[in-house]
Amino acid sequence: MPQRPRTEGGVVTPKLLREWPLPRAGGDKESRGRIVVIGGGSETPGAVMLAAEAALRAGGGKLQVVTGSRIAPYLAIAVPEALVRGIPDRSDGSLDPECAELVLELASDADVVLIGPGLVGRKSAQTLTASIVTELRVPVVLDALALAAVTGDHECLHHLGGNVVLTPNTSELVRTLGWSDEQVEDDPAAAAVELAKRSQTTVSTGGTQSTIVSSDGEVWYDEGGGAGLGVSGSGDVKAGVVTGLLARGATPAQAAVWGTYLHGRAGDRLAAGTGSSATSPASCPLKSLRCSPNSKLDRGARHRGARLGSRAGLGCESAGSQESCCPRSPCNRRK
Repeated sequence: MPQRPRTEGGVVTPKLLREWPLPRAGGDKESRGRIVVIGGGSETPGAVMLAAEAALRAGGGKLQVVTGSRIAPYLAIAVPEALVRGIPDRSDGSLDPECAELVLELASDADVVLIGPGLVGRKSAQTLTASIVTELRVPVVLDALALAAVTGDHECLHHLGGNVVLTPNTSELVRTLGWSDEQVEDDPAAAAVELAKRSQTTVSTGGTQSTIVSSDGEVWYDEGGGAGLGVSGSGDVKAGVVTGLLARGATPAQAAVWGTYLHGRAGDRLAAGTGSSATSPASCPLKSLRCSPNSKLDRGARHRGARLGSRAGLGCESAGSQESCCPRSPCNRRK
C-alpha cells in the first residue's frame, strides 16, 4: 500500500486522495471483506439499515446485521443483500447485554465490525459494546451509543493496536470526553485529538468542519457536507462508509479520511440540488453514494457536489474495482 502522504495544512483534497488510493476491490464478495453491523432498536431500525447499506455501497463484500429479534424480519426485507440475525431485545428496544457471547459468535468470522447505529439504552449499549470489543481482534468502528463503552473506559480499545475508528458527533464527543459543551464547541479539533490520544484510535467527528485524527496524532480537516448532511441518520451513513472501506483493506486513518470526504461530497451534491438551507432525509446522502463506472478523480467534475465517482475517486476505475460499489446499481447486477 502506498505510504500515507502528509497534507499541507491538513486539508483533505482530491490531490491527497489521488496520492493515497484505496486498495483495489476484489472481484468477488469474499475478497471485499465480511462486515458485521450491530445495532438498531424497536424504534430505530432505520439507523442500522442506513449504516449497513452504506457499508455495501463503499465496497464491502458480505454483510451481516445483528439486531433485535422483533425488528430483524423487517430489516431482512429492507436490506435483502444482508444476512440478518435477531437477538433478544428488551421492552425498551435495547439489545440484551447478556447476549454478548452470541453476538461474538456471529462476529467471529468478520473482517470488520461496526457497533452502534440505532442502539438505544445507554447503559445496556455500554455493557454490550464493552463485552464485545474486549474479545474482538479485527478492525472496529464505534458510533452513537456504542461510544459509551469508551466513556466508561478510555483504554477498552487499546488491545486493538489502533485498528479502530470512532465517529462521534459533537454531542457524543462531549459525553465521551467528559468535557463541557463550550470546550468542545470552542475547539472541536482539540477535542478530537484528545479522544484519539486517550483511546488510541482514529477519530472522525462532524460539524461545520469535520476533523479526522489518526491514532498517531495526525490531523486532517474537511469542510464538505454542510446543510446537506445536517439531518438525523447522516452519521449512520458515514459510519457505514468508513466500515465498508475498512472491509476492502483500507487502514483506519485512510478509511476515515476517505469516508469523511466522500460523505461530505454527497452532502455537497444534495445541497447543490436542494439549496444550502434545505434539508433532505439521510437516505438522500446514501443514494448519492453511487459510482460512475468510467470516472476518475477530478475528471468530468463540473461542480464540487458532482457525483462521488468523478470527484472523490470512488468510481469503479479509480477505486480499482470493475463494478459499482452500489449493490443495486445496473453495473453490478451480474451474478
